[in-house]
Amino acid sequence: MGELRPLGEDLNDASRALAEALRELFESLHLSVRRYAARRRLDPGTVSRYLNGTRLPPWQVISDLFTDVAEHRGTAVTTEAIELVRGLYGSAVDAASSPKHAVEILEQQLADADHVSRRSSVRGDVLGDALLDRTQRIADLETRLNQLKADRVAEQRRADELALVLPDVSGLIQERDALQLEVERLRAALWEAQAQRAAAEGRCELLERQLDAVEQQATVRALPPGRQGMPKILVVDDQPDNLLAMTAVLATLDQELVTVSSGREALKALLDHDDFAVIIMDVQMPEMDGYETCAHIKRRPRTRDVPIIFLTAMGAESAHSARGYAAGAVDYISKPFDPWALRAKVAVFTSIYLERHGQ
Repeated sequence: MGELRPLGEDLNDASRALAEALRELFESLHLSVRRYAARRRLDPGTVSRYLNGTRLPPWQVISDLFTDVAEHRGTAVTTEAIELVRGLYGSAVDAASSPKHAVEILEQQLADADHVSRRSSVRGDVLGDALLDRTQRIADLETRLNQLKADRVAEQRRADELALVLPDVSGLIQERDALQLEVERLRAALWEAQAQRAAAEGRCELLERQLDAVEQQATVRALPPGRQGMPKILVVDDQPDNLLAMTAVLATLDQELVTVSSGREALKALLDHDDFAVIIMDVQMPEMDGYETCAHIKRRPRTRDVPIIFLTAMGAESAHSARGYAAGAVDYISKPFDPWALRAKVAVFTSIYLERHGQ
């Protein structure tokens, strides 16, 4: 497993072009496949398949390769080189798109959401136990304080003698007050964990429906073309090429697509129409970005319940996705996106819209 395997047979043009570019980057490191796999804690066979084009690597693997090449050369990889490989990667993703690939993507998202749910559930149990313990301790301290006060009233005549043996009540009061502050903190943390778990469970349910939509291709076109009363889809992106690409991907759903190129145009479209099943929104836009636009939408009573999917080239790191969910989005996917996965997500939100409106 030390040497590069030959390029795979029957590769499509896009996969071959990406594999050749990755091989050129890898060969500049002057390392064996096995040694590089050990460095990155990867399986050597998997790395070999990435480099011979028979398996499409995650973008993070390619990003790590750029980092290693820059470190080896002592100079940063040029922006032009990164964008060239990003374009080749997008073409390879489009060429390799299939229901199976979309299932892999959605299953990974489902696993991530389930992990958050389980972690939040465990955290909620721990916080709940801590909250119960502190509450019981406060109750015990209150009982002791009340008893001490009663003793002082009943034994007022012996105040001088009792003053020598009674404990300092102020210390107990300080301990109780400190515990009450901790209880408030634990309650806030518990509420946050429960809210996070509820959001993660909701994403799990949506992702399971989206997986069903991909595995049963007919559900993506669950309703016949031209049916009256079908909700619209709003697509927001400042790049005309991206709007054309998403129009081509979503055209098979037989729903009216409303495309706009800015956040302000999106807000105007929502004033003109009230039958959008879902909004697909780019994050990086001039003047008003996706997060700010989402905040405006969620503040309006008329549009706050319209689901929003963020579609962005900034990557799917947890910091970006967490900010997207905090802004009010129901989903967050990165470019280059898988057409099957995007169609499945839109189809599920369309079904939810029709269920809510009794259609």
